[in-house]
Amino acid sequence: MGELLLIRHGETAWSRDGRHTSWTDLPLTERGEREAEALRPALEGRDIALVLTSPRVRAVRTAELAGLKGAETEPDLREWDYGGYEGVTTAAIQRDRPGWFLFDDGVAPGPPEHPGESPEEVGARADRVLARIVSRLADGVPGDVALVAHGHFLRVLTARRLGLPPSAGALFRLDTGTVSRIGTEHGRPALVAWNGRVGA
Repeated sequence: MGELLLIRHGETAWSRDGRHTSWTDLPLTERGEREAEALRPALEGRDIALVLTSPRVRAVRTAELAGLKGAETEPDLREWDYGGYEGVTTAAIQRDRPGWFLFDDGVAPGPPEHPGESPEEVGARADRVLARIVSRLADGVPGDVALVAHGHFLRVLTARRLGLPPSAGALFRLDTGTVSRIGTEHGRPALVAWNGRVGA
């Protein structure tokens, strides 16, 4: 059976500066493009049967630069909707809400088209993605599944794949331009490698 490959997009100006970025469609920085290209050696020798990417340009471009062919856009792979915290750093939020923590507290309401999401709502989206791909991760099915998406969303998806609540995504730091792998041990999902950077 194959593994689940989780690829966080390369650096953007806002990820570099620690600003929460969900629907704002920023391009990769020059460093972000190098990070994405540097993923090629880790992916080239793998049998990847399915590539799904977030619709955001930073994820689509990362898939292209990493050499992933035939990517399909999956809207549920978009980043956590940060609502009123779009573009705001954690430090700035904590000035008004001391002790605020995304995975426990969620976000402030945003505009009608981007009202924000709770950890449970992000977890529900992750569950839908996993339901779409679970048959491809079954014993005896060849090929990996690669998901190219965003830091907080992929952390929640990891928690859900491992049978943990969405808030457990807090346990999995995930940097830009990295690839992580979830496989199985004794028929159960298990981390194989995490937050791997090839070099940029």
